[in-house]
Amino acid sequence: MLKDNEKVSNKTAYLILDGTTYELPVMVGSEKEHAIDIRNLRKETGHITYDPGYGNTGSCASAITYVNGEQGALHYRGYPIEEIAQNGSFIETAWLLIFGRLPNYEERQRFRDLLTDNELLHEDLKHHFEGFPSNGHPMAILSAVVNAMGCYDPELLEIQTRQEFALAAAKVISKVRTIAAWAYRKSQGLPFMYPDPERSYCQNFLHMMFSEPYRLYDPAPEEVRALSLFFTLHADHEQNCSCSTVRMVQSTQANLFASVSAGICALWGRLHGGANSAVIDMLEEIRSGQEDIKGFLEKVKRKETRLMGFGHRVYKSFDPRARILQKAAHDLLKAKGIKDDLLDIAMELSEEAQSDEYFTSRSLYPNVDFYSGIILRALNIPVNMYPVMFAIGRMPGWIAHWYEAYGAGLEKIHRPRQIYVGETRRSYTKMGDRKDG
Repeated sequence: MLKDNEKVSNKTAYLILDGTTYELPVMVGSEKEHAIDIRNLRKETGHITYDPGYGNTGSCASAITYVNGEQGALHYRGYPIEEIAQNGSFIETAWLLIFGRLPNYEERQRFRDLLTDNELLHEDLKHHFEGFPSNGHPMAILSAVVNAMGCYDPELLEIQTRQEFALAAAKVISKVRTIAAWAYRKSQGLPFMYPDPERSYCQNFLHMMFSEPYRLYDPAPEEVRALSLFFTLHADHEQNCSCSTVRMVQSTQANLFASVSAGICALWGRLHGGANSAVIDMLEEIRSGQEDIKGFLEKVKRKETRLMGFGHRVYKSFDPRARILQKAAHDLLKAKGIKDDLLDIAMELSEEAQSDEYFTSRSLYPNVDFYSGIILRALNIPVNMYPVMFAIGRMPGWIAHWYEAYGAGLEKIHRPRQIYVGETRRSYTKMGDRKDG
């Protein structure tokens, strides 16, 4: 049974197994992507597909974000990321992703007011931070406290109306800044700074990160703009690991807070949200003089080390977000009067790699992580906070996907199959009869 947002094409795929031919419907997306519908495959044939990493498997039909890896295109609700980055803000982008269209002036203002009204944490939540060691990773704190938020808003654990959903979404998007900033302050032994209702979303985050009780931090407009751009470009990216995790957890009918908390854990990994910090580590290694750039790239070719921040699971050409962040990094450093050796190394590394057939033939172009670390470094964000920054930006996308799956009323819990390759049936051996090994 096709859902309302699923369209069937006039094509049919045929599968022949043991002389029997099976017809499989072909679905078509609004951007002319085609998919073979195998929902009844096991029921009709007794077979399943085998696709480690799900690179060829469509887990859902979604109207939120479109990625075309061959063309290097990224659209939020149909709008090219280049236009959004040039004209929009993070809050406007959040509304777009969550509610499906660009807000008018009144809607945007109401959403901003709702975020301001919900930026404070319940005072009891402050005690959660006390339970973590000073060197506890901020991602662990972020995940735990976001999950605990549901305890303080039990009426939002079972969302019934659009108004309740809007309130839950605003609570998560607004409070996650406070949690992230306080996680950093905890690690530094600094007093918590409360959000300031007179400041914008990004201004407020930088204020809570870097203000002191005796000296408030007033970020430059270029810093606020760069942070808003960073969050905007990370707001969603289709069915990546963390987004798919949020949708999978939601399929159990888990609440929004628990589902988003699971997404944070999935994002933590070095190959996902931790990739931009790995880029900084790589550039630092090159700067230390242990290896020049050409020598480093030769080691990459010999598979003795990895080239972090290049290539992408989906994009087969340049990551469009990387183009935007490359310019943003230059503009921010120029505005702040900073000369960063790491950016110089990054630019030279990029030029060398893109002039080498080894890398271009493998579609190894700079991705969003390659430049995002430079921007965060210029904003004085410590490296262990990089995946936290990614998580803040990704909140609107996770919330949008949670609500899309919730509203679709999917009845089945996500339950991938496997191909079992272990021991076949054998009899239990009592302890005295077991042999060594």
